[in-house]
Amino acid sequence: MTTPTTDLGASPVVSTEWLALHLGEPRIRPVDASWYLPSAERNAIAEYRGAHIPGAVYFDLDVASDRSSPLPHTMPGAAEFAAYAGSLGIGDDDAVIIYDGSGVNLSAPRVWWMFRAFGHRRTAVLDGGIGKWRAEGRRVEGGSVSLPPAPFTATLDGSRLRDAAGILAAATSGAEQIVDARSAGRFAGTETEPRPGLRGGHIPRSRNVPFASLVRVDGTLLPPDLLRARFTEAGIALDRPVVASCGSGVTACALVLALDLLGQHDASVYDGSWTEWGGRAELPVESGAAPAGSSSIPA
Repeated sequence: MTTPTTDLGASPVVSTEWLALHLGEPRIRPVDASWYLPSAERNAIAEYRGAHIPGAVYFDLDVASDRSSPLPHTMPGAAEFAAYAGSLGIGDDDAVIIYDGSGVNLSAPRVWWMFRAFGHRRTAVLDGGIGKWRAEGRRVEGGSVSLPPAPFTATLDGSRLRDAAGILAAATSGAEQIVDARSAGRFAGTETEPRPGLRGGHIPRSRNVPFASLVRVDGTLLPPDLLRARFTEAGIALDRPVVASCGSGVTACALVLALDLLGQHDASVYDGSWTEWGGRAELPVESGAAPAGSSSIPA
């Protein structure tokens, strides 16, 4: 019999082997946080009900976002997040292990970052997600998991968030490095945005590290040396402040996850991301690929 534990260590990710060893312990809470763009034609909730890691609850990213905002996936208030997490049976003493089914860390890092931003440190992403879990022949179950409500405390660390004004200041001064997680085509403005009405291109002085470039074919994160190379080749200095952006603030968190693994523990997220920036005509936009290896911080 294994000893119950909530010790996740220093890493922001845990392996499928780790979860298999500790699954079923009283304070281990697996969480399916799968979410997809409509263009993917995948139903995350239906997939969860069809097969999920035993004991996993479903975290609905849309429900857990600020539904009064005109922008998608913006952070809710602390009280709203606490109420939602608690309603899923996640308590203050639980170790929350978050995964998704994308194979590229599409949405799990966003939920991991939300828990961290609201002060819950016992949170990690399952490396490789449910895809790796199933490829290894590990057990899954169908249906939905419902747990008794639990007390959950949330206090937002506002330093983890940036708004449009803060990004404009960073783009002007270079005080923070802006790194964009969208594809190279969307960054350059040559690929159509999935949300209608948005301009193409990128925030001035930003750099591009597509989030899907940070994982191996099995969905696990690249080793630290290759992760470091992805950022440095894009012109990101890992010893300077970083703010991550993407389409709606979701995949930006995959960059934050990788940076955390590399020891950059205070990266922030532009919550409105390109949905806000590309939709506001008064905000400046550049197009074309960012020059590789060119830092966004002035000498």
